[in-house]
Amino acid sequence: MTTVTYNIPGINCGHCEHTIKMEVGDLEGVQSVEASSESKTATVAFDAPATEQGIKDLLAEINYPAVN
Repeated sequence: MTTVTYNIPGINCGHCEHTIKMEVGDLEGVQSVEASSESKTATVAFDAPATEQGIKDLLAEINYPAVN
């Protein structure tokens, strides 16, 4: 399993956290998602077929682009 923490400046509230958790959590291969408006990060644990690029693409698609 791979775990990656993404810096996401657009996380401002609990609604943002919930949206990221639900959308990213629906990707096939994603095991867990933790999002924090305090640290402006999302940590995602995943296996194939999920990829780092696929997760970053989805974050951008839902208007929470990662900056790393």
